[in-house]
Amino acid sequence: MAAPWSWSLRGLVGLLSVIWGFNFIFTKIGLTEASPLWLAFLRAAVGAAGTAALLIWLSPERTLHGRGRWEAMAIGIPSTTAFYALLFIGIDTVLPGFASVLIYTFPLWVALLSPWVLRHRLTPRLVGALLAGFAGVVLVSQPWNELRGTVTALPILELLGGAIAWAIGTVLFQRRFSQKEMLEANAYQLLGGTVGLAILVAALAPTPLPAQTPDLVGILVWLGIIGTSVAYTIWSYLLGHTHAVTLSAYLFLVPVVALAASAVIFEERLAVVQLAGVALVFLAIYGIGTAPGAHDFELTE
Repeated sequence: MAAPWSWSLRGLVGLLSVIWGFNFIFTKIGLTEASPLWLAFLRAAVGAAGTAALLIWLSPERTLHGRGRWEAMAIGIPSTTAFYALLFIGIDTVLPGFASVLIYTFPLWVALLSPWVLRHRLTPRLVGALLAGFAGVVLVSQPWNELRGTVTALPILELLGGAIAWAIGTVLFQRRFSQKEMLEANAYQLLGGTVGLAILVAALAPTPLPAQTPDLVGILVWLGIIGTSVAYTIWSYLLGHTHAVTLSAYLFLVPVVALAASAVIFEERLAVVQLAGVALVFLAIYGIGTAPGAHDFELTE
């Protein structure tokens, strides 16, 4: 049985939220240097290489063999290929805050899938907390401001599709791999996802490699090394130590971080309704973190 969360696990969730919050800012900037599919592929490729290096450093002993590696690569199709492609294509035509609120419907899709895939029981309190958290993200990001004639249905569907693909990959990943296998499985799923993105680039964006400008290199260092290699290693570790629904619900913090970064970088300020959204987010986190049974569930060792 998993123990209640330690402060170290909470700290890792906080760090992950900061990294992924800034990913939206760097992704939007990076799309001025490369097309969506090329940037998605380059992020995945750099991330896969960095993750392999981290794996060798953190866990030199191999735990996956044969079928397990192929299954991890297959899970990379929804969790990396589809997620990255739809995210980068969708965010190309909308603002980062609006993109983040749609991508971070992800916890709701995880919650809907978990009873079927992971056989987890959702209590009314957990469901209510998830809905409150999503409502808070909506208030923070205020998507209605974007929908006043500036956003078509297509990017909305693309970003929601990306959130669903990520959720599918997450629950399949946690169901298939044990705690000790997750770091290595993460490296293989990134590899499989990168191969899938390479095929998409060849089929749909057969243009030359983008110019290696200093700006693009810096963006790829963040998105590939920090935003993927480091962040996905943390994510895999956390998936091995806590319930997917509980963990994904804490990631409602990511859009809040993205908005705060935008306030500093682009001088965007929070309105009263956005502050109310922040309060809802933290109320949801408290509800999830203190819900009976939220942390006591069986993990495969």
